[in-house]
Amino acid sequence: MKTLFKIFPAAVLFILFSLNSFSQTLYFCEDVDADGYPINEASVFTIPDDGGYLYVLVRLPYEVACRSVSFEIERNGKYDNTVYVDTDKDWVWFYKQITFYKSGSYDFYVYDCYDDLIVSGDVDIDFN
Repeated sequence: MKTLFKIFPAAVLFILFSLNSFSQTLYFCEDVDADGYPINEASVFTIPDDGGYLYVLVRLPYEVACRSVSFEIERNGKYDNTVYVDTDKDWVWFYKQITFYKSGSYDFYVYDCYDDLIVSGDVDIDFN
């Protein structure tokens, strides 16, 4: 019985780490490589006063199964914009170049074609 109590916590941690490694992820980055991985990923970006862009990358552990998804964007807690991305049903990653003209804290909510939330994340935009 004592052995079970020693193994159980380790098994729980292993399962939690395994589940996390297969979760959907939202990245903010300067570019995306040919295999769908972020280049210069960060959660804070500084852009020129007249605006600048970055890439918003979604990686999934499953196929998106939709022909389009939507990125609902909030700035400082208020609705800002919705951007649509055309996808193929078998894609497991996709991205969109987003241009920012205002500084602030941005929250992104990515929805599939059934209006189910796929993933969410946030990024801070500062100006030079």
